[in-house]
Amino acid sequence: MRRSFLLIFLIFLVSLIYIGRLFQLQILKSEKQNPAFTSTVKVEYDYPERGYVYDRKGKLLVANQLSYDVMVIPKEVKPLDTLEFCSLLKITKENFLNRFKKAEQYARWLPSVFLKQLSKDHFAFLQEKLSKYKGFYVQKRIIRNYPINSAANVLGFIGEVNEQKAKLSTYYEQGELIGKLGIEKQYEKDLRGIKGKRYFKRNNLNEITGPYNEGKLDTLSIPGKDLTLTIDSDLQQYGEKLMKGKRGGIVAIEPKTGEILALITAPSYDPNLLVGRKRSKNSTKLFYDSINKPTFDRGLQAMYAPGSPFKIINGLIGLQEGVINNNFSVRCFGGYRYGRQKKEFMRCHCGIIGNPIHLKTAIAKSCNSYFATTYRRIIDNAKDSKTGLEIWSKHAKSFGLGNYLGYDLPTGQKGRIPDSTYYNSWYNFRWGATHTISNAIGQGEVETTPMQLANMTVAIANKGHYYRPHIVKKINNKLIKDKTYTEKIKTTIAPKHFEIAIEAMHEVFTRGTARGSKVKDIEICGKTGTVENFTRINGERIQLKDHSILVAFAPKNNPKIALAVYIENGGYGSTIAAPITSLIIEKYLKGHVERRYIEEKMIDLSLKSEYDKLIPKIDSIAPREK
Repeated sequence: MRRSFLLIFLIFLVSLIYIGRLFQLQILKSEKQNPAFTSTVKVEYDYPERGYVYDRKGKLLVANQLSYDVMVIPKEVKPLDTLEFCSLLKITKENFLNRFKKAEQYARWLPSVFLKQLSKDHFAFLQEKLSKYKGFYVQKRIIRNYPINSAANVLGFIGEVNEQKAKLSTYYEQGELIGKLGIEKQYEKDLRGIKGKRYFKRNNLNEITGPYNEGKLDTLSIPGKDLTLTIDSDLQQYGEKLMKGKRGGIVAIEPKTGEILALITAPSYDPNLLVGRKRSKNSTKLFYDSINKPTFDRGLQAMYAPGSPFKIINGLIGLQEGVINNNFSVRCFGGYRYGRQKKEFMRCHCGIIGNPIHLKTAIAKSCNSYFATTYRRIIDNAKDSKTGLEIWSKHAKSFGLGNYLGYDLPTGQKGRIPDSTYYNSWYNFRWGATHTISNAIGQGEVETTPMQLANMTVAIANKGHYYRPHIVKKINNKLIKDKTYTEKIKTTIAPKHFEIAIEAMHEVFTRGTARGSKVKDIEICGKTGTVENFTRINGERIQLKDHSILVAFAPKNNPKIALAVYIENGGYGSTIAAPITSLIIEKYLKGHVERRYIEEKMIDLSLKSEYDKLIPKIDSIAPREK
């Protein structure tokens, strides 16, 4: 009796499980599953118009144009005259077979791109003939158009979704377009919109018999959102013009908001090169150009020694830590001696021999002896060198150095502000300030990007705070209100200490190293820099022409622009970086440039001959890519 009961119970339990599973498969799962993944349903997509992109003044930077792709659903393809079909598409038979095999491997019942981006004329010719080739059809798509040949590094480009991405995605199909770099990538979800879908039932002959599920799952496409950038296109184009024939980066920021006014890398490229059927060929050429690196954004990705502009930070840290004050002075005798028995010597070109030098003059004249002394006082002021360096590092990092800034662009580098952990990994003995003394003058192990230098300058102009740099101002004409970009970020330096630094930076343009680049009726505050530049040729460390740097902001009171200019192999900061900086400031604040002779000189100046010297010999070259 007990056995019979047990047997009946087991049969009942198995039946219940079986019925439950059938209910799940046929009722619940059929309601939830994507009908696109069944061979009895055909899906037609309605691709929305991608969002337009404008500069801060409303100038159109990115528009749309129609493109036509030949699509294939392998399962629906009937026997065809391959040679005639290939002739229509202007491809070889071998090419046809490879494309068809790839489509079959992706999914026999799903559409995928067979031939992309036909011209209007080719589409018109093909459209009336394609109907006799079952399984093939033309899909309209939106591709980009760039009215202005500018800001390719900012805008980025769109490219095809590959097979791997499509299989992992719940939204994209193979061959669809997606943002690959710049704002196209960062703001992809805003720009792309949402594609519409229509589902149709098919019978066992693959014939459409009507809408699937009475069209209840059909959706309309939603256009992408328009973006208004913080970029001033006129200023961007002007900066790119000044950088012709040069390598380097320029970043300009509005101090009171953190809005990026210009983000320039040189050399660059025409963004229209990465549009249309020639995109693949052009992208290979651009991305594999290891000499000029036009797709390498030097404003965000290149890490350089900051040089003399970093001396301002060391001066501010010294004031904050109380190891120097406005009355503290150093006598310079052509350099700074340090190390055992004072055998090491850091040369100085400030030109003030034997007389007392105070902070203001030290910044204006860029005295290495003063800042080496200050740096050593900062490190030695703590109980040990490790603690001293941690204090110094913390202050420097508060200016946005040594880490990602968190801006709304997908590329960048952390830079480097070394700490005690870094030097502990270098040295197996007790190290001190003299082992890291190059940090005093912005050389040594300190590395920054031009974006970080520009942001550092913003923090000085604002007397101790900055707003996270960002490139998008509005989405669908609504101002960005994300706290990430509106929250004030304070440095660890008290506001009272910045006044002397700002006065000293003003002197740089009135009677210091940049006095030849001052602009009438504009009070500019800045700091030039000349950074040593080394490479390896045949395994030997060789010194090349120095890099030219300048950081600046203007006007002195109520600053409206802060920027960093970095010219590779440009020589002294006063010779190239300073005039370029002053021209950009003049252009932005006045709307025009009066010093035409300086403008023409900078536009015509090319450093190509300097760069060409390295092509056949170079083993490694700055900037470092990591």
